[in-house]
Amino acid sequence: MNDRTHILIIEDDESISLGLKLNLEAEGFSVTTVSDGDAGLEEFRTREPDLVILDIMLPKQNGFEVIQGIRSSGSRVPVIMLSALGTETDKVMGLNLGAEDYITKPFGLAELLARINAVLRRSRESNEARAAAERPVRVGDLVIDPKKREVTRGGTPVELTATEFDVLWCLAANPGTALSREDIQTRVWGPKHHGTLRTIDNFVLQLRSKLEPDPTNPTHLLTVRGVGYRFGS
Repeated sequence: MNDRTHILIIEDDESISLGLKLNLEAEGFSVTTVSDGDAGLEEFRTREPDLVILDIMLPKQNGFEVIQGIRSSGSRVPVIMLSALGTETDKVMGLNLGAEDYITKPFGLAELLARINAVLRRSRESNEARAAAERPVRVGDLVIDPKKREVTRGGTPVELTATEFDVLWCLAANPGTALSREDIQTRVWGPKHHGTLRTIDNFVLQLRSKLEPDPTNPTHLLTVRGVGYRFGS
């Protein structure tokens, strides 16, 4: 990791905090330490770090309250919780509140470094996947922007209903992949939806009429016989 990877340590035991800071800085991380829950949340909000190492038994606000504050802000920053509390209940509570990992004291530095690197790697991969999922799809003169939920053809906006867009994006986000009607229904309406699969055919027909130059000979919304549909270029 390079020195741009910033770790916030929220730990009231000065010897542990200082030891972590020195060792993590030696590994190339940028490290900030604070000793209570209030200061931890304030530092987090001032400069959102790349990773938080969070003790549970803290003054002012405990670690469970701190991670609730972090997650309630909408942040996905990974959190590793440290605690002398090794019970399964405490671990489950920490993970349910949004922690990526939970380490019981005492712990070895090598183990902690391995956990940090694994969590940061997963976070980076997740962020890259999320960014890729939000990138517009451009095929010919058709542009589908999932972030804005907008579609243009030849630069002209195409009016779609919310569900039409969802069906379109379900296919466009998986270009070249044949999706069954069941797949599309589950992804768009959820697994508990009990509507008829014929609804998918109707939505595809509506989308073709709005997006295809020749709806009877589609080039983007293609039928895969015996399966369902796929988005083609």
